[in-house]
Amino acid sequence: MSKVFPRVGRRRALRGSAAAAVAFGLLLWWLLPLGEKPPSGTITFSTGTLRGVYQEYGKRLRTELGRDMPGLKVKLIQSAGSYENVQRVATGQADFTIAAADAVETYNLNGGRGAGRMRGVARLYDDYVQLVVARDSGITSVAQLRHKRVAIGLPDSGVRLIANRVLKAAGIDPAKDITPLADGIDTGPDRLRQGKIDAFFWSGGLPTKGLLDLAEKFSFRFVPIDGSLVSKLHSEGQAALYYRATNMPESAYSSVQQGTTVPTIAVSNLLMTRKDMDPRLTEWVTRTVIKSRDDIGAHVHSAQLVDLRTAIYTDPLPLQEGARRYYRSVKP
Repeated sequence: MSKVFPRVGRRRALRGSAAAAVAFGLLLWWLLPLGEKPPSGTITFSTGTLRGVYQEYGKRLRTELGRDMPGLKVKLIQSAGSYENVQRVATGQADFTIAAADAVETYNLNGGRGAGRMRGVARLYDDYVQLVVARDSGITSVAQLRHKRVAIGLPDSGVRLIANRVLKAAGIDPAKDITPLADGIDTGPDRLRQGKIDAFFWSGGLPTKGLLDLAEKFSFRFVPIDGSLVSKLHSEGQAALYYRATNMPESAYSSVQQGTTVPTIAVSNLLMTRKDMDPRLTEWVTRTVIKSRDDIGAHVHSAQLVDLRTAIYTDPLPLQEGARRYYRSVKP
């Protein structure tokens, strides 16, 4: 026989339900303002190369933006990487993109067209420099790349920027002391497996799908990039100040690293747009980026590192007005 709850119990239950509803409503207001019609239209998002993190993140973010703004069409376009992404946004060829901070600063220092229009939306996650060789290779340091066939990334990519700087810091002239090849994460792994190159540089979030795929069919390892190279890098100029010494965690590619960390270099990634982008649209995009961290992170591990407390730090770019509005709205 079912029991009849006491009147006081029912009142308490109703009060509890009401409180829960209020709390849920406040949460929804923080994530997605109630009563506000979502922005619509079309935007272009420049991603990156096949099998890279930029491309995967862009695809997942497009899905999340579609949920929050059903009337917004997001067109994804591939790119060589960071430097081309910066150029596209600065010149109006794309509306949003992801780029490494060193590429942004390099474009600024080079006086790139439209550099003054660039604005930050959020600091996302870090790229790690990953220097890959066959497991039985005799290369154990950057200096030993001399006279080798080395893939240094596509032209206008962030990989090429940082690879050239790392090589120079190790005393290697990329134009004379190696055979430089323009392979990225889309072609570099297969060319290494086929013995057509001796090593390739990659700079991306951890782990990168292209390297996870390679680990399933080829035995490779990472060449450590000694922390002493960072101080040499910093002496090369303002853009190189965005590099920092770190260790690639042992869990990044567990089957490859076999319980060991790898000394390397990291640089932060920024979601960016332009000063003239609609502030309301940018505010909604910023909100989606923050609230979708776990959903995107379930597929793109790097995205798990997106954090409201650090997202606001988009140096060397000032915040776009819409992003600033969002961060102010959630400030405790």
